[in-house]
Amino acid sequence: MIQLGLDTFGDVTWDADSNALPLPQVMRNVVAEAALADRIGVDAFGIGEHHRKDFAVSAPDVVLAAIAGQTERITLGSAVTVLSSDDPVRVYQRFATLDAVSNGRAEVTLGRGSFIESFPLFGLDLQQYEQLFEEKLELFAALRSEQPVTWSGSTRAPLTEQQVYPPTASGALPTWVGVGGSPESVVRTARYGLPMMLAIIGGEPARFAPYVDLYHRALKEFGWDADRIAAQPIGEHSPGYVAETDEGAREEVWPHFKAMQDRIGRERGWSEMTRDQYEHMAGPDGALFVGAPQTVADKIVRTARTLGLSRFDLKYSLGTLSHEKLMASIELYGTEVAPRVRAAWRAAGPCERLGEQLPKKGHP
Repeated sequence: MIQLGLDTFGDVTWDADSNALPLPQVMRNVVAEAALADRIGVDAFGIGEHHRKDFAVSAPDVVLAAIAGQTERITLGSAVTVLSSDDPVRVYQRFATLDAVSNGRAEVTLGRGSFIESFPLFGLDLQQYEQLFEEKLELFAALRSEQPVTWSGSTRAPLTEQQVYPPTASGALPTWVGVGGSPESVVRTARYGLPMMLAIIGGEPARFAPYVDLYHRALKEFGWDADRIAAQPIGEHSPGYVAETDEGAREEVWPHFKAMQDRIGRERGWSEMTRDQYEHMAGPDGALFVGAPQTVADKIVRTARTLGLSRFDLKYSLGTLSHEKLMASIELYGTEVAPRVRAAWRAAGPCERLGEQLPKKGHP
């Protein structure tokens, strides 16, 4: 059965008078959003790490620990943890601690992040962008054995037969690697035998099918057999929003999504988003999962079958869209979208569920 999650970056939202909420209130609202997701049966809740004024959460594990105290069953994780600018030992310790206080419900998604504010903040050289992630992922993978670790590199002090505490009850912290579309990232994820979470925030999700095929081929090259490859989780993280009607959902999201995209675009040299671009993203083939429950459910099922997904996470916070709107969207996602997706999944044959009709041409 496919797992259905929700992700947020703690986007700074507006009140009823279009004033930005204080960041502490945004974080308290995130806790309330996660508690609702738990009550209505959403499988997972993820919080992304950022170090900028438009996203409230810089320490996801702390917010997740607060959520753990108000939830019972939902998996709690990051979306993502910027491993490049953190210490792998401390990341493992923090999420192993979260796993303990949540009674085994923690996971972590590791990535390089799409923003670079954490690098100067923590005194790191952007010239080492690739090296930092490569070395730190290598160390983190070794730490997952929860055995004494010996490791050396150029980006932190070496370890010699060092035991890291606390261990998890299961013996290994569930760990994903976030991948944004680089073939090198896909192969690296396979090399460490870690599940791949595709961050699909633009373009057409179907175009990521060759990356799934590359991932499977790389796992085979690293010695995995067919049964083990078939069982390896693959996930997708994409933005979206659910309302009672397609038109209502698109109209509610549009001004907030455009403002967010244009703000980030000014930093990166993008042109302003047009309504036509937005409509294409929200259409049947785009990466924005916006609409009525049936529309969003159908799009999730279609994408999951195309990519062979075992997990889909909807990034439900979209810029300044209000907490009240987000709560309504979460309610519809858990009570209307998720049951439709699960019913379609149960009705599908194994070939459809596992995405065995993936394109075999156009490999990256």
